[in-house]
Amino acid sequence: MNSNDLKAGPELYQKVRGGLVARGTTLSAWCREYGYNPTNARSALVGGWNGPKGKALRQRLAEEAGVSSQSDTASLA
Repeated sequence: MNSNDLKAGPELYQKVRGGLVARGTTLSAWCREYGYNPTNARSALVGGWNGPKGKALRQRLAEEAGVSSQSDTASLA
């Protein structure tokens, strides 16, 4: 999955949070485990941090949460 396929915004943030909870963790716990600041993770997911590092974090979070670009576009249809 390419990070350009993920549309940052509140919807992606909610999907990632839900995906992580479904896998038995939270966004904050995941961030602590992997050494990320939860505020930076939220910024990356909602689009406030769109540089290369933000995009890479957004892609990693989406993969860990099981969110795909296909599910994002399917919900918009």
